[in-house]
Amino acid sequence: MTKPSLPELLHAAVTAVGGTERPGQVAMTEAVAGAIDDNSHLLVQAGTGTGKSLGYLVPALAHGERVVVATATLALQRQLVERDLPRTVEALHPLLRRRPEFAMLKGRSNYLCLHRLHEGVPQEEEDGLFDQFEAAAPTSKLGQDLLRMRDWADETETGDRDDLTPGVSDRAWGQVSVSSRECLGASKCAYGAECFAEAARERAKLADVVVTNHALLAIDAIEGAPVLPQHEVLIVDEAHELVSRVTGVATGELSPGQVNRAVRRAAKLVNEKTADALQTAAESFERIMELALPGRLVEIPEDLGYALMALRDAARNVISAIGSTRDKSVQDEDAVRKQALAAVESVHGVAERIANGSEYDVVWFERHDRYGASLRVAPLSVSGLLREKLFSERSVVLTSATLKLGGDFNGVGASLGLSPEGTEGEDVPVWKGLDVGSPFDYPKQGILYVARQLATPGREGSRGDMMDELSELVEAAGGRTLGLFSSMRAAKAAAEELRGRLDMPILLQGEETLGELIKNFAADPKTCLFGTLSLWQGVDVPGPSCQLVVMDRIPFPRPDDPLMSARQKAVEEAGGNGFMAVAATHAALLMAQGAGRLVRASGDRGVVAVLDPRLANARYGSYLRASLPDFWYTTDRNQVRRSLSAINAAAEAEGK
Repeated sequence: MTKPSLPELLHAAVTAVGGTERPGQVAMTEAVAGAIDDNSHLLVQAGTGTGKSLGYLVPALAHGERVVVATATLALQRQLVERDLPRTVEALHPLLRRRPEFAMLKGRSNYLCLHRLHEGVPQEEEDGLFDQFEAAAPTSKLGQDLLRMRDWADETETGDRDDLTPGVSDRAWGQVSVSSRECLGASKCAYGAECFAEAARERAKLADVVVTNHALLAIDAIEGAPVLPQHEVLIVDEAHELVSRVTGVATGELSPGQVNRAVRRAAKLVNEKTADALQTAAESFERIMELALPGRLVEIPEDLGYALMALRDAARNVISAIGSTRDKSVQDEDAVRKQALAAVESVHGVAERIANGSEYDVVWFERHDRYGASLRVAPLSVSGLLREKLFSERSVVLTSATLKLGGDFNGVGASLGLSPEGTEGEDVPVWKGLDVGSPFDYPKQGILYVARQLATPGREGSRGDMMDELSELVEAAGGRTLGLFSSMRAAKAAAEELRGRLDMPILLQGEETLGELIKNFAADPKTCLFGTLSLWQGVDVPGPSCQLVVMDRIPFPRPDDPLMSARQKAVEEAGGNGFMAVAATHAALLMAQGAGRLVRASGDRGVVAVLDPRLANARYGSYLRASLPDFWYTTDRNQVRRSLSAINAAAEAEGK
């Protein structure tokens, strides 16, 4: 029997999900298959509505070797495992004459730990373990959640936190889960044979397609101990998020609360002298942190340096001593020791990293209203790490609706450690970029309006002219507005102001869960939803409920953001344009994501309004505009009001 062609396979898969093939999807499928066959790398921008999941799943399944798919969001992981993969496998089975297996794999702390559930949680102030079910009042929310999870443990097949509905708080989940550092290991654990995390790993080893997340992909790359099974092909979806997720995994933190927990956990497991040394170092560190002011530390102050070295040395001595001490009064000593070791090793690792100092790290103090001060360290760049770990020994496909910034892929490519497209040389990963377009007719479906007449937004202070403009636009649109703000303070101020001016519901992020807010926003066209960062990327509301997307200003990083400003300075010192490479690239990605909220289906119509004149007037404005969908562009405020009123009238005439 002849091998089925790629078009045949795509047709079968698209038919199975009840869709129709689109030219962009066909082009993407062929390009992904080509990259896999050549063992090369591909960056592919596929606009909303292209059907990009099938665009990479079909060639991946046809390839026959193991493929890892890494996504940024839980929503897409679920969509792949619960909808796209089952239907695609079913459709391709008769043509491929084999049934590819697929599995989901996450970090260990995402799975219920049976040892924790049955044996209890190591208690810090006293010996041994305590039963968290007895400790929590059964009438409390925590107690009810714990009892529900105990029942769930008997019926769940996966033990995956995301399969527990309704979900539980982080605090409740922390009582029944462990990090990979705290895990006893299957061979030492009484519940190793039934372990959910181990079962997920075993399923992944047997699967043709393993669906995971960016964080686990980063851990696999950074920590050197392989978490993911061997694979020939890596597909990174939502690839615009990868750099920030990898940076997050490579960031260390040290806070007085965290150090004190480590002290308490270790105290019973080492001799008094060793425990006291760690306690003394913790107290010195805490005194310094009480006076810490937020901001970057270009050099480590002398007193902080001494405190970190004392912490490092005391923690190292505890780690050496824990292995040999046996306290007969401690119950389930292995679990207690493992948790204490994990806590002290974490303190040791971060203290040593900061004390040693590296030109490739950025260190800063941060202050949180609720949790106090913390000391943080992050890599100046992850591009070298990604080039070395991501693009060797496998074919990598990176895809997203927003990868092409300012007209090419080189900006995103550079952040991933790739040389400009077409560069050749030893140890230079070969890649190409492909924009397969969008099935939507952006110039006919949307308008990009820039409020050129407004004053340039300053760092602080109210923007009266912007509030007037926003109010008039929302009124013309009849509600139907998603407001994307650069800060929570700006979102709150706008919500309060417009609630006083307009007779329509204004929802504000933080006043309800995000899911609930989006549901209510979609249900009533008159409703507006205002918020900050997660709304720029996480809202999918096709139809008349979202016909106006407003951005209050260009979302440049804050000038006092220690990591972004350090990255910008490093580019400048190397002779590049730091502002364009860091701040403008950051803003372009966010704006492209934000503008993408407007047109989610072929019938959608509306306006993206940017209330920041710099998009029209500044030299970098053309770069940012070239990163957005190809909407019809205007700075005429009267024209845009008429258009919004007409779109609103058309929706009302249809009873929407």
